[in-house]
Amino acid sequence: MSTQVSSIAIRNIAIIAHVDHGKTTLVDALLTQSGIFRQGEVIPTCILDSNDLERERGITILSKNTAVTYQDIRINIVDTPGHADFGGEVERVLGMVDGCLLIVDANEGPMPQTRFVLKKALEQGLRPIVFVNKIDRARVDPEQTIDKVLDLFIDLGADDDQCDFPYLFGSGMGGYAKVDMETESHDMKPLFDAIVRHVPPPIGDPKKPLQFQITTLDYSDFLGRIVIGRIHNGTIKNGQSASLIKDDGSIKRGRISKLLGFQGLQRIETEEASAGDLVAIAGFDNVNIGETIACPNEPKALPLIKVDEPTLQMNFCVNDSPFAGKEGKFVTSRQLRERLQKELLTNVALRVEDTDSPDKFAVSGRGELHLGILIETMRREGYEFQVSQPQVIFRSIDGIKCEPFEILVMDIPEESVGICIEKLGTRKGEMQNMETGSDGRTQLEFIVPSRGLIGFRGDFVRATRGEGIMSHSFFEYRPMLGTFEMRRNGVLISFEEGTSTFYALKGAEDRGQFFISPGTKVYKGMIVGEHNRPADLELNVCKAKQVTNIRSAGAEVLDALQSPVQMNLERALEYIGPDEMLEVTPDSVRLRKISNKKSTKR
Repeated sequence: MSTQVSSIAIRNIAIIAHVDHGKTTLVDALLTQSGIFRQGEVIPTCILDSNDLERERGITILSKNTAVTYQDIRINIVDTPGHADFGGEVERVLGMVDGCLLIVDANEGPMPQTRFVLKKALEQGLRPIVFVNKIDRARVDPEQTIDKVLDLFIDLGADDDQCDFPYLFGSGMGGYAKVDMETESHDMKPLFDAIVRHVPPPIGDPKKPLQFQITTLDYSDFLGRIVIGRIHNGTIKNGQSASLIKDDGSIKRGRISKLLGFQGLQRIETEEASAGDLVAIAGFDNVNIGETIACPNEPKALPLIKVDEPTLQMNFCVNDSPFAGKEGKFVTSRQLRERLQKELLTNVALRVEDTDSPDKFAVSGRGELHLGILIETMRREGYEFQVSQPQVIFRSIDGIKCEPFEILVMDIPEESVGICIEKLGTRKGEMQNMETGSDGRTQLEFIVPSRGLIGFRGDFVRATRGEGIMSHSFFEYRPMLGTFEMRRNGVLISFEEGTSTFYALKGAEDRGQFFISPGTKVYKGMIVGEHNRPADLELNVCKAKQVTNIRSAGAEVLDALQSPVQMNLERALEYIGPDEMLEVTPDSVRLRKISNKKSTKR
């Protein structure tokens, strides 16, 4: 029978929410008001978003630990990603905590990722505290938001105790929380009190043999590999001997060279920690997430962490374009393989498989954003490679071929409703709900096959003239709906290597929309634009104007080109076709054809 830890008062809590509902900003307020910063210290915004990509995109990608002290109680806080593509991060850290804080935007209400993260929390048996955020914005209805959250709890099969959840209102940006809308508040004290009152103390027995489960991996130039996790049973001391129980059951003995605890943004060295605490350990090199560090005399493994399987796959290949090796630092198949294998150590939702070609690897992930972040990280590290169009992963369930379906929620102007419903109808989408607000915007909810969402964002932006907001997350596997046509215009292809010219692009401007501007280096087979007809068209975009000594009649007229479509990595991944490849280098993102598809030459 496990007992509650009595040596020190601890609360372990994860913060979960839909992307951009204010998790990291709320953590900023909790850290600031807990007194961890000295007076006059410059406090950055989104303190825990330390990764460059996180700060650029304004989203949390990696889960992170911090700790604050409130009324002599240490509150270990884990900030988790809000996007379902990084759900592997959420799943592995929920086993570290005893409660969770579910943040919901007072204006938007529960969104697709809210459903996803809440489902994972309820499966772990956690009883969430609901925090309705951003109540200081215009046109919000916090009370109605609570009703929607209760509907979501019931829909996800929560038990009576979970449905009787405590809730608060407040603003992470404003730095205050309150128990009801009529009460005045100027700080986060009501939220701290709710965490202490409603999150149970950690369960564990300090007198039992040591059991520590690894949930996060880190690396230090001074300490080497660092593992972060929770002590489920026993006591751990700095410098003690321990056994690492691998996922295959083998046992490797070692020594804990450094034991670190969390305090604010710092990791502080500590001599001892007991059951229920979250700590970081150095001393073990070859480790994987989910493995157990145990007492050397009585090594007993904890259950491995279960993570949902990937739903999307794409091929990562060595770059073999005419420009191969000109911009990247790491270009060989060996370097590409080593980098992907290294990613597997920390990215639990990723899968990497060999193919029939030594230069090609099948990489599976949870969605386009999950794989897109990996590609962007690798190109920033100096890798040069190419990737294929993302493909959904089919499964056989009870002998029936099934495919992944997603919940899609769109917030769009009222005049765009008809065209959005029409476009999703051709992609086998089923409407679940439709609500029109007083501000002239409509919220549509669909269940759509994942196949139907590949490349949909471009159509959506055009249909809503850039005014729509869409988000989606994995729902479930269902029987396959059969084939459906994914219409897209043909592409404009360069049939000559060289440098594009203004003269050539201006002459072909009526053929479609270009992705390049004058002065761009191109090669044969490179996609330079989108044709305004279904067939592909080959062009010479390097053609120069013949210089003569005869003055033309229109010499004084200043010509201008239409602005090209800026094809960044995310947009290119959605746009790419089945017979095309995306060439990724530290400096460039290029689309190219890989087949001898019949095209018109001009």
